Amino acid sequence: MDMTNLHQLFNAQTQEIEISGIRLFDEKIASIDGLIKLTLGQPDFPTPQHVKDAGIKAIKNNLSFYTGMAGELRLRESVANFMKVKYNISYDPQSEILSTVGATEALAASLLAILNPGDKVLIPSPFFSLYEPLVILGKAEPVYIDTTENDFILSPEMIQEAMSVHGDKVKAIILNYPTNPTGVTWNREEVIAIADTLKQYPDVFAISDEIYSELVYEGSHISLGEYLFDQTIVINGLSKSHAMTGWRLGFTLAPKAITQQIIKVHQYLVTSASSITQYAGIEALENGMDDALPMREEYKKRRDYIYEIMHRLGFEIAKPNGAFYIFAKIPEGYIQNSYDFCYDLAQKAKVGFIPGVAFGEAGEGFIRLSYASSMAEIEEAMHRLTNYMEQHSVN
Repeated sequence: MDMTNLHQLFNAQTQEIEISGIRLFDEKIASIDGLIKLTLGQPDFPTPQHVKDAGIKAIKNNLSFYTGMAGELRLRESVANFMKVKYNISYDPQSEILSTVGATEALAASLLAILNPGDKVLIPSPFFSLYEPLVILGKAEPVYIDTTENDFILSPEMIQEAMSVHGDKVKAIILNYPTNPTGVTWNREEVIAIADTLKQYPDVFAISDEIYSELVYEGSHISLGEYLFDQTIVINGLSKSHAMTGWRLGFTLAPKAITQQIIKVHQYLVTSASSITQYAGIEALENGMDDALPMREEYKKRRDYIYEIMHRLGFEIAKPNGAFYIFAKIPEGYIQNSYDFCYDLAQKAKVGFIPGVAFGEAGEGFIRLSYASSMAEIEEAMHRLTNYMEQHSVN
């Protein structure tokens, strides 16, 4: 075989997908001297000390061996209790909860477990950049539902319209709330309306990414699993709630028959989640159920500060009620291509945002910034943004 031709022989789906636009743009501007980056969705808080101590204790006690594929039972029991107390939903820790290597692997294992070639998956747009490539790797086709005209709120009518077009080829819908990139979330009535709509399509899986569930500012998070248990695979984890992005611990929560299939994929992908991380996770869930509260209060202050300034500068923003992102429409009179706007801003003002187009075509004309950064950095970034907007109108 001519080795020079190997690059032409990769899996067709792998060749079709691209590296995350978020990561690519972040790397592109990273070398700009003095740049303030409000780019990545990573809490700027440290992991709570009691959780770190539990991880250190696990290492010292040599708890460094494989756990069961689904994870330590005590961890799954802790997850079940957390979901019951926080979100009024009951899962059997023995058969309906799976511990994964972050929410990312939870999503990957779930999609690979359910998708067949030719299936279609509905994805409300703008969307987190992970969803599209995972669907493609599962040899399925993403179908995008544009939510921009409804302040990024998915409506029952949007689902019904998509189903009327794509019909029995739809295998799943991926839902995410609070949403990355918009920070928009749903109240109880909206969750119930989505659940009632999806009940009309009992052969459609609902994959509900609720990783930001502990970061809801007004009201509280309502899990889709509470109202659509039989069809829903809930995705959650500790990355955002306990500032544990690098620890890599996520969960799937779904009826037994669904979980039995997901765990097969999970086993062959990773065997099991890190044992040390699992013991830290037990501590986080058992003794740190409200660890997110002080972080949430700080995020809310940052949100309000940024929203007021950017609104005054002419950005249109659907005020986020969750997560830690602002998704803002670029005002008229400025560069309208989101990539060009963000690159120009980074070069001239030394402020890093993510172009909206990284979240699908519906995100073009918008920019996303993360306020998971210190208030001092945010204040300086808003000062620089204000100066840029005053000096760089294209009119």
